[in-house]
Amino acid sequence: MTRGRMPVVFVGHGNPMNAIEQNRFNQSWRRLAERLPEPDAILCISAHWETARPGVTASAQPKTVHDFAGFPRALFDVRYPAPGAPTLARRVVALLAEEDCRADPERGLDHGAWGVLHPMYPDARVPVAQLSLTLGKSPVWHDALARKLAPLRDENVLILCSGNIVHNLSLFDRSSPMPAAYDWAKDFDDAICRAVETGDQRTIINFVEMGGHARLAVPTPEHYLPLLYACALRQADDSVAFFNRDVLSSISMSSCVLGGAAA
Repeated sequence: MTRGRMPVVFVGHGNPMNAIEQNRFNQSWRRLAERLPEPDAILCISAHWETARPGVTASAQPKTVHDFAGFPRALFDVRYPAPGAPTLARRVVALLAEEDCRADPERGLDHGAWGVLHPMYPDARVPVAQLSLTLGKSPVWHDALARKLAPLRDENVLILCSGNIVHNLSLFDRSSPMPAAYDWAKDFDDAICRAVETGDQRTIINFVEMGGHARLAVPTPEHYLPLLYACALRQADDSVAFFNRDVLSSISMSSCVLGGAAA
């Protein structure tokens, strides 16, 4: 039986504690996994691995990277023992050969990857590879690179993009567990979500044209770029379904599925 095209998922991952706390965000990630088709492998594109040129994890058993500080011991104790996906890594290297993509046998999964996968697939049964974000490249370049990954959707690979549409930690309000959104953060999140909904990739790529709101919402690009990758992989007949449409102070949790079930 021929399998259909695999959806693409963008998750606003937010606080690393979402990996282990019981809250509405990670509960929606779990529900989403239950509705998605069963993938043969997952390719994760996370905000938390940046390299000078494209890289993809190639370990048969990637380690769990705890790339943060100041959190409870319980978070550092988490291990996500999913098998690696060396075959998928070789396929990614081939698809991105023109960009000199290299397989990295040492790199593990950072919290942008395992922090979402741990609630989604708690039994860690699905093989995982992670693609890095290349430093110093324009959004147009990233859009073109992402499009080269499109064949994976027809090979039963779930592409999971993990970041945040709005991510400004320096302005985050820590006075309450669920702080109200700044107006500029809500406005930017709404505008980008509208662009996703309508397939307006030009706006998603050229977000800096939004001016001051964009400079506040995206002071550095690494958390925004995973959304761009997800939208670049959208096909003309793909549906779009949002979940976790929320902004906490200066961090957006807004997430979406392109081409598949809602959470």
